[in-house]
Amino acid sequence: MITKDTLNEAADRIARVPRAHFIDGAFTTAGGDAGTIALINPANEASLGTIPSGTPAHVDAAVAAARRALPGWAGRTPADRAEVLHALADAVDANVDLLAAIEAINGGKPLAAASDEIPVVSDSLRFMAGAARTAQAPAAGQYAEGHLSYIRREPVGVVGAITPWNYPLMMAAWKIAPILAAGNTMVLKPSQLTPLTTLVLMELAADILPAGVLNVVLGTGSIVGDAMSHHPGIDMMALTGSVRSGQSVAEAAAATVKRVHLELGGKAPVVIFDDADLDAAVETLAVAGYVNAGQECGAATRVICHEDVHDEFAAKLVRAAEALTIGDPAEGESVELGPVISAAQRDRVAAMVDRARRDGAKVLTGGQVPDRSGFFYPPTVITDVAAGSEMAREEVFGPVISVEKFATESEAIAKANDVVYGLASSVWTADPGRMLRVVEQLDFGTVWANSHLAVATEMPWVGFGHSGYGRDNGTYALDDYTRTKHVMLAMGAARD
Repeated sequence: MITKDTLNEAADRIARVPRAHFIDGAFTTAGGDAGTIALINPANEASLGTIPSGTPAHVDAAVAAARRALPGWAGRTPADRAEVLHALADAVDANVDLLAAIEAINGGKPLAAASDEIPVVSDSLRFMAGAARTAQAPAAGQYAEGHLSYIRREPVGVVGAITPWNYPLMMAAWKIAPILAAGNTMVLKPSQLTPLTTLVLMELAADILPAGVLNVVLGTGSIVGDAMSHHPGIDMMALTGSVRSGQSVAEAAAATVKRVHLELGGKAPVVIFDDADLDAAVETLAVAGYVNAGQECGAATRVICHEDVHDEFAAKLVRAAEALTIGDPAEGESVELGPVISAAQRDRVAAMVDRARRDGAKVLTGGQVPDRSGFFYPPTVITDVAAGSEMAREEVFGPVISVEKFATESEAIAKANDVVYGLASSVWTADPGRMLRVVEQLDFGTVWANSHLAVATEMPWVGFGHSGYGRDNGTYALDDYTRTKHVMLAMGAARD
C-alpha cells in the first residue's frame, strides 16, 4: 500500500531525478539541447520541472554507444544476459511503491492502477530472461542430401524504441525485456510528457547493465524519434503510440529498410448478448473502460449491446460510472479516476463528445468539463450512437463509453468489425456455441470471452489493421527481435 510518506518520498525523488540523457552508462547533458520541455502534474497543473529536448547529435552518440556495446552483449550466453535482467527486476521490485507513486504523480494515474503496473515491469524482465534461454528452432538435419542444415537465432542489432505516455514504465519494459534478452542493444525515447520513471529506471540500471546496452535520449518525436527512424546505425524501430506516429516511423524507416515493430491504437468493441451476465459486464467495464481515464488502447469503450437488454445495461453502467471516485491520485488509494494527461487531450475528448451529441447521441452521464484545476473529464456514458459515426469508429482515448444496439448475431459481428483498428475485443454470452462462433469472427488480435483487459506476460499482445503488426509479450516478442540465419554444411562424400 502506498502511504502519504511514500508520496512525499516520490515528490522528493522527482525533484532529484537526473534531467539528462542516459548514454553509454551515464547521464549526460553534453552536446547542446534544442531547449527544454516542461513537465506538468496533470492532476493539479503544478510544475514538475523540465527535461532537455534532445537533438540528432544525442541520437548519434547513443547509437554509437549501442553499437560499441553490441558485440559484447550479443556474445554473452542467454544465461548471462538473463542474470543481468533478473538483477534489474530485483531493483524494480525493491522500489515498486516508489516507482508507482512517481508514475501516479507524473501521469495522473490512480495509485491502485500504478501499483498494478509496476510488478508487470519486473515480471516482463524475468519472463524474457527465461524465455531467451529456451528459444526454439527447427531440428538440425539433412534437408538437402549431403548437407547438414541448422538455424542460428541472432539479435537484430541496435533497436530504437519509442514508448508512450499512458503506460510509461510498463511499455518501456515490454520493449526493453525482449530486446535485451535477445542480445540486442537499444536506444529508447520515452514520451516527453511522462519520462520520470524511465529516468529512475536508468538510475537503477546504471550499475547493473553494461555501458551502452541501454541508452535513453529525451525529446520529441518530431526531432529525436525522426532522427532514430532515419538513422543508418539503427537496425530496427519499435514503437507503441498513435497510428500517425506509427506511419511516420514506418515511412522514415523505409529509407534504410529497417524492420519495424508497431503497436498502435484501438477501438475495442464489447459485444453483449441478451443472455450475458449484465452485472459482471458492468463491473468489468467500470474498470476496463475507465482505467487510466480511458487512456488505454484496449479499453472497453465501445459497447455493442443486444436491443432487448440495452436499456437495462445502460442504466447499470450509468450507476457504475457515477459511483467512481474522481480526484488527484495524491488524495489516496480511494481515487479511482484521475485526470487525462494534458489540457490538449482533455479538450480533444470533450470535442468528440460534443460532436457526438450534435449528431444525435444521448449523453446519459458526464459529458462536461468540470470546473476544477487539473485536466479532468468525468466518466461519460453515451447511447444512441450511430453505426459508422466518429464516436463509433474513432479512438477517444478518454473516459467515455459509447453504447450501440444490435438485433442479430450477424449484425453484432458486422458492427464490431466496422473499424480500421484490430487490437482487442470481447464477447459476453452464456452460450458456449455462440461464444466460439463470435470469437472466430471478431477481427482483433485479442478476444476475451466474459472478460476484458486481462493480460498475461506469457501471451502475445498484437494488433491487426491500423493497430499495427508487432507482437509484445510472450515468446512471439522474442521472435520479433531476432533474426534467423540458415547454416548449411556440405558433409562430403563417405570415406571407406
